[in-house]
Amino acid sequence: MAGSPIIDELNERSREVFRRLVEAYLETGEPVGSRTLTEAMTEKVSPATVRNVMQDLEFMGLLNSPHVSAGRVPTQTGLRLFVDGLLEVSDLNADDRAKIDATVKSNSADMGTLMDRVGAALSGITAGASLVLTPKHEEAPISHIEFVPLGAERALAVIVFSDGHVENRLFHPPAGQTPASMREAANFLNAIAEGKTIGELRKAIETEIAARRQELDGLAQELIDTGIALWMDEEGRHERLIVRGRANLISSGAEAVDLDRVKTLFDDLERKRDIADFLELAESAEGVRIFIGSENKLFSLSGSSLVVSPYMNADRKIIGAVGVIGPTRLNYGRIVPIVDYTAQLVGKLISDRGKG
Repeated sequence: MAGSPIIDELNERSREVFRRLVEAYLETGEPVGSRTLTEAMTEKVSPATVRNVMQDLEFMGLLNSPHVSAGRVPTQTGLRLFVDGLLEVSDLNADDRAKIDATVKSNSADMGTLMDRVGAALSGITAGASLVLTPKHEEAPISHIEFVPLGAERALAVIVFSDGHVENRLFHPPAGQTPASMREAANFLNAIAEGKTIGELRKAIETEIAARRQELDGLAQELIDTGIALWMDEEGRHERLIVRGRANLISSGAEAVDLDRVKTLFDDLERKRDIADFLELAESAEGVRIFIGSENKLFSLSGSSLVVSPYMNADRKIIGAVGVIGPTRLNYGRIVPIVDYTAQLVGKLISDRGKG
């Protein structure tokens, strides 16, 4: 991890006191006192000396004193400084690796099911909540399309992508549609769809309809326009976010105000109010990123942290992300390699499927 100007200002003793205090806090969630730190220090120092260092760190805005406790906890600024300058990231342990590997072993599942499993695994392994941003399938090659009548005024549009991902959309078909017109529309689309993305298919449809207007039934033509519009809708991106493990953040010992904040966070995620924020932070840079508390608008009220990493396709293009949400006292050193490994594994799996 790179250093920072504030870290460089600290002498060796201050740096060790700060590092040991933050590590103890991340492990216990409790304020850390000078006596605890004195026992852990490399050099022999008195509790009074450690207290003086803690006061200096508090003056710098890196620590604060909750309530009337003699102990200190890191501030958000302190946590950011620790993560950027002093965090020691551990290697992924064998047990965590085996659990993640087991999640993605079944290549028979469609992509949606696989991503749901990834979210459940991340949540279970980390005891936090997970976010999985699934691939942008408007950019994936199409394998097959069909329309399924469900009644007089309802139908299902089904699109299968080459990586095994399946999307279903309920919609109101244009009036007068029959099973025959739905078959005709699907046959027309499948004759030109294979290997094309949704955007490419739309252009091809315009060309084909213009050339074959006399051959194509008017009802089928209306259905084709309606069906393709379903997947070009911007709101479709909201279905890309999978949230799992909400209960992990609502512990029985949490204070009422914290419970309300966490519930607000998940309500917002489920309503997709701030989905654009998550899309932006997940897709704007490579590698694992850590957002602490109010550093991102999406998590500012809940006092939560997010560890997130994008994953890429075979062309090294970012197409989605995986992440873990937890309290700001997350075990960052353990969570970072878990998220990083999961993102790399998902990216490899999607790349391999794309070659099939």
